[in-house]
Amino acid sequence: MPDTKDSPNISVDKELETAVTTQETTLHEVYRPGIDTSEIDDTILLRKLDLRLIPWLSVLYFLSSLDRTSLGNAKLYHWSTDLRITDNRYLLCLIIFYFGYVLFEVPSNVLLKRLRPSIWLSVLLVLWGCMMVVQGLVPNFSGFMATRWWLGVFEAGLFPGVNFYLSCWYKRSELGVRAAVFFSAGNIAGAFSGLLADAIANMEGVGGKPAWAWIFILEGIVTVVAGILSFWIVQDFPDTARFLTDAERIAVIRRLQPDDQFSAIGEKFRWKYIVQSLADWKTWVGMLCYAGCNAPLYAFSLFLPSIISRLGYQDTPADLLTVPVYVCASIVTCIIGFLADKQERRGLFNLISLSLGAVGYIILVSSRSPKVSYFATYLAAGGIYPAILSNNVEGSYKRSVTLAMVISFGNINGIVSINIYRAKDRPWFLLGKSHGIVLMYIGIGLVATLILNICLTRENVRREKGLRDEIIGDGEAKELQKNGRFASVAEAKREKGDAWSGYRYIS
Repeated sequence: MPDTKDSPNISVDKELETAVTTQETTLHEVYRPGIDTSEIDDTILLRKLDLRLIPWLSVLYFLSSLDRTSLGNAKLYHWSTDLRITDNRYLLCLIIFYFGYVLFEVPSNVLLKRLRPSIWLSVLLVLWGCMMVVQGLVPNFSGFMATRWWLGVFEAGLFPGVNFYLSCWYKRSELGVRAAVFFSAGNIAGAFSGLLADAIANMEGVGGKPAWAWIFILEGIVTVVAGILSFWIVQDFPDTARFLTDAERIAVIRRLQPDDQFSAIGEKFRWKYIVQSLADWKTWVGMLCYAGCNAPLYAFSLFLPSIISRLGYQDTPADLLTVPVYVCASIVTCIIGFLADKQERRGLFNLISLSLGAVGYIILVSSRSPKVSYFATYLAAGGIYPAILSNNVEGSYKRSVTLAMVISFGNINGIVSINIYRAKDRPWFLLGKSHGIVLMYIGIGLVATLILNICLTRENVRREKGLRDEIIGDGEAKELQKNGRFASVAEAKREKGDAWSGYRYIS
């Protein structure tokens, strides 16, 4: 009869052996395991990233939004009269910008990854700043159309590029509020662009140029200067960040790895990753989610001046009344981003945001009171929070393409808003026309968000049950053959990205 006194020791020895083996396996997967980062305070490191990345990127998006809204401001200072721009030609000037913008977003994001962000973003800023300056110099409609096309091409890389770029620095549970702060810079630009244009208009006749030309020229010069400075201010990716010590660079990458961002240590370009993005159902549903947010976003800036004019305000007082609405939009965006990160329930907060926006647009459809309509714009402002998929896509190249596709599709549908808010439908933009079509887009966003949320939750359950497990090494589980066979877990992560069985989606 065996001596049972030894059995507990044998069990303990096996547990220790297993623990040591697991520890060794984990150690080999850690980025540069020979470097000690135990003295790095995670909170201090995160604040350091925030201070060096977010403010300047927000400034760049502020300039982008300012440049984009400059055409509407120039129209107030005889631009259309000087260049003989009819209403239809004005519409073409708006539309051609977005065609260039949409077509270049995906290739721009791929180039951002393959090149250094400090180079690519700087080049884009300088080029679109030059196009802004040229807009103030062209003498006719055809020349202006050409500059608008190139302006769209060069501006295309900033918004999707920065959203992808931030996803390479922060955990998925930290990304929402940072993206919201960045996005809110565009709202602030919308609030103050009219006041800035009023100030620049005082240069009427300086150098023989009209006021509208100086709006383009001065804003373009500022953008060029920002582009030059960006070469030194914009950081590249965590492994080469100049403002971090070697231990801090390693700590940034290591803190991303447990968050299922295993491509943080670097990834070589393969066309396979592009195909994965195109074949992923999340990409296409995410495009519908973002379209549901983007159409209201573009519509917002188009009908707000009309509502304020019905209150009896014009010029500078009217511009001032837009400020609190845009500030409200920024605050709501940041609050939703913060809560979505804290609760890790992005889908839920997208539904809340879109529902709030829907209430605002329903009031706008039914109201004939300027004061009530002005109040409704505050509610509508809550429905423009962008639903970005970056925290549910793994593989840096796949994520860059997915983000660009989602955002470009949203911008295509933004073009619809430009065409449905016509001057002849003012001041109320009746149901079935302007506001009604935007409500349809919000409905699409709500349904798509529900589908995405439900499907991601179900997929997480399947992975918890082991139904998506891969075969690692020489395993013989036939029922798992369809999930793939890999030499190691690291290979499965690298090849499958967010389709890997250990990856968990944030729904």
